[in-house]
Amino acid sequence: MSCATEGGYIGSYPQDVANIGWRLALCFGRIRCGVTVGPKGSVSVLLGISGSLRADATNRKLIREAARHYGGSFVEGDIRLPLYDGDDEKAQGVPGGVALLAAQIASAEAIVISTPEYNQSLSGSLKNALDWISRVEGSPWRGKPVALMSAAAGRSGGARANYALRLAMTPFRARLLSMEVLVAGARKEFGEDGRLLSERIDGQVGELMAALRAEVSRG
Repeated sequence: MSCATEGGYIGSYPQDVANIGWRLALCFGRIRCGVTVGPKGSVSVLLGISGSLRADATNRKLIREAARHYGGSFVEGDIRLPLYDGDDEKAQGVPGGVALLAAQIASAEAIVISTPEYNQSLSGSLKNALDWISRVEGSPWRGKPVALMSAAAGRSGGARANYALRLAMTPFRARLLSMEVLVAGARKEFGEDGRLLSERIDGQVGELMAALRAEVSRG
């Protein structure tokens, strides 16, 4: 995720920032990631999480299209995390990248997640991230408005992956929207600029983000 510092843009969070956590860095003004800080210090931002790690992934493009409809500030979470291992957690604690992602979840006003479909389920990297976040104190997902989407090569648009993602999210007690967006044949649905080509799908994404904003407004 790109962030702006006093000296300009950097490609990703430095390790020391990841270790101390996102909110602490914000408090001291060390990083600015396109977030809007309210008068009482609260952060108003949409957090997007792509279940695919590829830079050019269709699911990454889809969360960016969602952010365009949502409006305001947008941050992309990074789920390039070590595999969860209870022994490593006991010996070394929660990794800095996990603490950072948990802080982003806790600070966001809403979250949109888009997963590919791998072997009839969500991606392993996304499931691993959810497993890690479940180990963080404070229940960062609890009460958060969350929208789910999927972009996949198959004709179902990742319906099974989206269902598996919904099941995996249920224990966290987030406010999951019942509405979802499934993009079938996803490689053909985006232009070279990353924008959706289909007015129908673009409209569905817009409706989903309007519903997410409405859920946020309910408090």
